Amino acid sequence: MSDQRKNALKTILQLTCQLLWVVGLVVGMSGVYLLMKYKQSSVFLSQSYFPLPAFLALASAVLILACGGLGSCLSIEIRDSTFLQGLFVYLLVLVFCLESTASALAFFHTTKLESELTPLSGVFHNYTGRDPDSQAVDATQAELQCCGVHDFRDWLETPWFNSTGGLLVPHSCCNSTFLSCKGAVDQPWQLYTQGCQVKLEKSLQFVLRFIIWGSPIVFFVEVVLFLTMAQLMTQTDQTVMEYRILGKN
Repeated sequence: MSDQRKNALKTILQLTCQLLWVVGLVVGMSGVYLLMKYKQSSVFLSQSYFPLPAFLALASAVLILACGGLGSCLSIEIRDSTFLQGLFVYLLVLVFCLESTASALAFFHTTKLESELTPLSGVFHNYTGRDPDSQAVDATQAELQCCGVHDFRDWLETPWFNSTGGLLVPHSCCNSTFLSCKGAVDQPWQLYTQGCQVKLEKSLQFVLRFIIWGSPIVFFVEVVLFLTMAQLMTQTDQTVMEYRILGKN
């Protein structure tokens, strides 16, 4: 009965470790996605430590994948090692600490996004159409399908708009459905109607929420793993005691 229970526990451990690999990939992808968004939007953000949750998520993902591999080894009969079991539990605790910290920082950033996007208005106001910051503005407007900070009328107060004779907004404001659009303000129906600040906030919140929700998912999987490992270690100790008793007899 003891061997049957041990085999069942190892099967649960193997299946849970496979689930852990999936969770690790999702956590890692959320970290990579946040870094990509930060690279595109860093000029609009006031805090240089904004990508910190992404780095923590990537570190967590690496350890999660390592835990999955180690747990799979422990699920094989030839890997009954107290040292490996202890290392596995230690890595799980480390993963939980990293993931919890990443989740807490991501949540903090979601509550402060409006203030962290304070430089956005200044970058739009200093638009020239040629420098890297201006290219970032064009890329953001085209990708998020937005125009201006709040709407296209924000461009009417910029030096760049005055340099066009008060006629045009950047071509990246043009709605892609209007191929003839030149950015003329007297044809506002051809421009994107929403501003970029709200859309940029929603875009960043979306990826930050992936990191936030990664923590409870990791916690749930780790609870299953902790319980399984505790049972396995108990079974191993009982087996060792039985062998010692038989040896004495």
